[in-house]
Amino acid sequence: MTEVGRGASRGALSRRAFATAAALTPLVVPGQSSAATVAKAGDKPTPIRRMTLYAEKLPNGQMGYGLKPGKATIPGPLIEMTEGETLEITMVNNLDVTASLHVHGVDYDTASDGTKMNNSVVEPGGSRTYVWRTHAPGRRTSGVIEHGSAGYWHYHDHTVGTDHGTGGIRAGLYGPLVVRRKGDVRPHKQFTVVFNDMTINNRAANDTPQFVAKIGERVEFIVITHGDFFHTFHVHGHRWADNRTGLLESPTDPTRIIDTRTTGPGDSFGFQVVAGDRVGTGMWMYHCHVQSHADMGMAGMFVVTDKDGTMPGDPPGGMRH
Repeated sequence: MTEVGRGASRGALSRRAFATAAALTPLVVPGQSSAATVAKAGDKPTPIRRMTLYAEKLPNGQMGYGLKPGKATIPGPLIEMTEGETLEITMVNNLDVTASLHVHGVDYDTASDGTKMNNSVVEPGGSRTYVWRTHAPGRRTSGVIEHGSAGYWHYHDHTVGTDHGTGGIRAGLYGPLVVRRKGDVRPHKQFTVVFNDMTINNRAANDTPQFVAKIGERVEFIVITHGDFFHTFHVHGHRWADNRTGLLESPTDPTRIIDTRTTGPGDSFGFQVVAGDRVGTGMWMYHCHVQSHADMGMAGMFVVTDKDGTMPGDPPGGMRH
């Protein structure tokens, strides 16, 4: 999940870094007396993890979320959960405006909605704990299948600028959330790509993120869209299955294989690929395939190196720039 050069600090955090930096403490929910334990009768108690997220100013009027004071990034840190977990996130607002934390794809009550409508925002200098819950798939008493929480989701501000957080999202207050199903394949590296109007991760033409992986590494892309425009995500030389994980379940799995996907504001998806599989090392472009958007600079590079981190023709000591 490493970005090259100036973008290195803006990439998603690894699971190990997240676990260390967030200092999460597993607990067992004792009952149903708090917001963290709102669940259906008969549900088993779920483990709780805790972390703190800081909303802060960044240069040029931008804003971001970070796991430590002074460490905010765009996108914000990659957060991972496994179905059945509950996550308590204390958001500390170090901005000079009211902000919030709103999440897609998981379970929460109105106190964790992150909107003014539900009085779940954070004033400047204040803090608030948001509770996200997840569940595994099952069958309802009616016999209807209940879907689980696993998927590629995201979180963002819902307050800055307007009651819908338009100013906060434009400024960079957003980040990725991945919910795993037990047994899911884990990647070696993870890259977050956010199409936000005509920027990628709030970075415009000639400054878009560059992602690097060694050939053969399993790479996970998390793609999120914000703003006012529809885009079409495409990555050169690599393909994935059009399902929840991007992976086929068997050789006879009929899921369509794709290398582009149209995505609109508020949408998120993800997939895994093997870097350079059957195509080799090199500079592989990723971009929006709406032609005018690509021409305006909505493109970056996915760099696949040799196993030692270099590419053919590199000078001694490392990859050329």
